Amino acid sequence: MTLLQALQSQGVGSRKVCLAIIDDGEAFIDGEVCTKPKQKVDPERVTFLFEGELCTWQERVVIMMHKPLGYECSARPQFHPSVLALLPAIYRARGVQPIGRLDVDTSGLLILTDDGQLIHRVTHPKRHVPKVYEVTTVDPITPEQLAGLMSEIELNDEPRPVHALEVALIDVYNVRLVIDEGRYHQVRRMLAAVGNRVDKLARTRVGNLSLPDDLLAGQWVAIDEGSIGLS
Repeated sequence: MTLLQALQSQGVGSRKVCLAIIDDGEAFIDGEVCTKPKQKVDPERVTFLFEGELCTWQERVVIMMHKPLGYECSARPQFHPSVLALLPAIYRARGVQPIGRLDVDTSGLLILTDDGQLIHRVTHPKRHVPKVYEVTTVDPITPEQLAGLMSEIELNDEPRPVHALEVALIDVYNVRLVIDEGRYHQVRRMLAAVGNRVDKLARTRVGNLSLPDDLLAGQWVAIDEGSIGLS
């Protein structure tokens, strides 16, 4: 791979833009400026400047974010800022996007990537990737409501019933819910269907990947795809 090819693979722009980065002395091999576009390189030794930020070459980007409240999981948000605004400019240029969505009033674990195959593997219904939610309810949770969450629930405009895989009562207002689908506002609609309402909602796990206690809202960290635990 040449230096030019390494930059082109990172989504920084056209061939002309990549050549300009090299000509301006903003591409580096082992920290040393390289101004030769056709220089053969080990891409993992390449760094470069993009919109004033020093970036490291990456074949694929996989990120775990602690999504804060008040952010939309969309590249074209309508009423609130996008979670993509919390990422470096280079990741937005590469087309990094959330795997599934958390609504603006839901916080917690969000995985983002530029790997289309990974997105498909996590979100395809046949994969049945479990997702864990911590739910705080408006009203006290009754035994009947817990049983209802484990039973088949008919949701409006959905082709088939849904149910929780597991339900664990934490206290009278808090429950841990495990589902393996990601339908629109599914957890909120399930609680409404059994006669309660969601006050607070956070996702804490996807597959084998759990949200670390020390990853604060708005923070993110690069992860290995294997940590999600897909088969």
